[in-house]
Amino acid sequence: MLPLVLVGSYARNATVPSDCKSASGFDTKRVSRQFAGMVTNVTNELTRRQAITALAAGSATLALPGCATGLTRSSPNAAKLLDDVAWNLLAVKPEGATSLGIDTGVHAVLRSRLEDRSGAGQARVAGVVRADLARIEAAEKSAGDLDFATRTSLAVVRSAYRTALDGFALPYGDVSVGGWRNTPYVVIQNVGAYLDVPRFLDSDHPINVAADAEAYLARLGEYPAVLDGETGRLQAAAAKGLIAPAFLIDKAIKQMTASRDAARGGGGLVESIERRTKAKGITGDWAGRARILANGPVVAALDRQLAELTRQRARATMDAGMSTRPDGDAFYQWALRASTTTRMTPDEIHQLGQEELNALHARMDPILQKLGYTKGTVGERMTGLGNDPRFQFPDNDTGRTRIMTFIQHRLDYIRAQMPRAFGKLVRGNLEVRRLPLEEEPGAPGAYGGPGSIDGTIPGKMWINLGTTRLHSTYSLPTLVHHEAIPGHVWQGEYAQALPTIRAVLAFNAYSEGWALYAETLGDELGAYDGDPVGQLGYLQSIAFRACRLVVDTGLHAKRWTREQAIQWFASTNGSGIDEVTSEVERYCSWPGQACGYKIGHSEILRQRAKAQAALGARYDLRDFDDAVVMGGNVPLDVLAANIDEYIRMKLA
Repeated sequence: MLPLVLVGSYARNATVPSDCKSASGFDTKRVSRQFAGMVTNVTNELTRRQAITALAAGSATLALPGCATGLTRSSPNAAKLLDDVAWNLLAVKPEGATSLGIDTGVHAVLRSRLEDRSGAGQARVAGVVRADLARIEAAEKSAGDLDFATRTSLAVVRSAYRTALDGFALPYGDVSVGGWRNTPYVVIQNVGAYLDVPRFLDSDHPINVAADAEAYLARLGEYPAVLDGETGRLQAAAAKGLIAPAFLIDKAIKQMTASRDAARGGGGLVESIERRTKAKGITGDWAGRARILANGPVVAALDRQLAELTRQRARATMDAGMSTRPDGDAFYQWALRASTTTRMTPDEIHQLGQEELNALHARMDPILQKLGYTKGTVGERMTGLGNDPRFQFPDNDTGRTRIMTFIQHRLDYIRAQMPRAFGKLVRGNLEVRRLPLEEEPGAPGAYGGPGSIDGTIPGKMWINLGTTRLHSTYSLPTLVHHEAIPGHVWQGEYAQALPTIRAVLAFNAYSEGWALYAETLGDELGAYDGDPVGQLGYLQSIAFRACRLVVDTGLHAKRWTREQAIQWFASTNGSGIDEVTSEVERYCSWPGQACGYKIGHSEILRQRAKAQAALGARYDLRDFDDAVVMGGNVPLDVLAANIDEYIRMKLA
């Protein structure tokens, strides 16, 4: 899963060969055998039932870098428009400019600002989106002979902005413009400035000179107003009858109380600036000034937000899904569309999840049989495997250290395999960090994303070490492939070679579909050769995402309870209760988001099967993977058009 709003980006030092041809050196027959059944099922389902959203351009196609295409011109006016649109959005979402490392020069003022999360602030974001959507649509009408890459970028912005505007028209909720975190609840166990701002200030806000430290303090000074803006929106939503589930509010109150108590002594907000200014030899009373802000205005604003959550807790119920909430069905319909970039209904997604799960369990069963796990369902046998101490880490600091070492070893392995899967390599600039302690109770097992364009801020794989029971020796490799390489961090570095707006905007089905496809690449590149338990871990991970299709729609469209969802998930997939509980609660606060993974993954596999069939001996895995990542983060119909163009170019 990706952090915050920045989910796509590529290093500008990506190697671009002089032509598009390369020798494969890859066993495509093995790939075809391994996924033939799955791809056939997915192809039939998506062809028959999936109506791709009209919000994205069906005719947009891709100009592949480094390939002779004979394409028509790229308009300077269109390039300037795309650049203007990017900076207009970053002006109201300034943290994005910092995360990309582009808050410099004439844009340096953005380094001192935070997004206004009040109702008025969100209205300003919607106004920017509305105005720039009109400009994009006008440019498309007069596109004429623009090259494929520019037309793709225009289509991508149009899709993201139309979807966002439909979200802003809903009576409540947080709308992520070109991002993945759409939620009805402004503040909850995994949503809110109380989580985002401290993590952002420590991990993304740079401190290299005194001006950076002053900018840090300026942002810290804005933090209370950001919190109060959210509190106002919490109150407005409650007045419309929207109250989060009681079990989510309980978790949020506990986490926010920990954040408030830490801020009373300064906590990470002070420690971060103190540590980093000392490391750079930047003199000044930075810690003292930060402490005044943290244990004064910040604590007071957190107290006000806690008081509002406590008031809402008195009115909360244990109802988990959106179908029990005012306008909940409309919100869920929109959230599914935003997450999957399709028009699939909850019933279609629910059925697809069950079909995918059955196919995956059919592959897992013979492996379990050979390992001696012969009795019970696949889920029951995987539960037994998960309880085997041979595959567990001690639930203490020793175990946490072992997990970090294990991750590094897996990163070393998969990095060495990248030339077999990509013709054009990026840096894979990455660091692995533990999640902040106050965030761990409400967070998933891990998430990741790319760093800044210039490489000064590395990409991150955030790992949840609140309990080591979240991880096993057979589940961690796929987690590394998903979050880091060749998943989110790796794919993200390619997007940074595109126009700035393309590094800012992203689509959940593509982002998470690619990350799941990255797990598939890990398997195909031999990560589990001779390791049947590791192979089971990979298949369980894919099955986990199929379960999400069933559970998310069960919760929000079929009135499943939290307990029903947890029990079904754990028993069906053999996942641990700790992991599944956090997952189910996440689906309650991010309706629809969990459905993007498997739908995106299945579509990428479908497109690959199409390319293999069309190209025959000309097919090269590296060319296909390059086409997917170099086309950037796109809606699924634009992905299909990009692959059509890749096929056309290979056959030309």
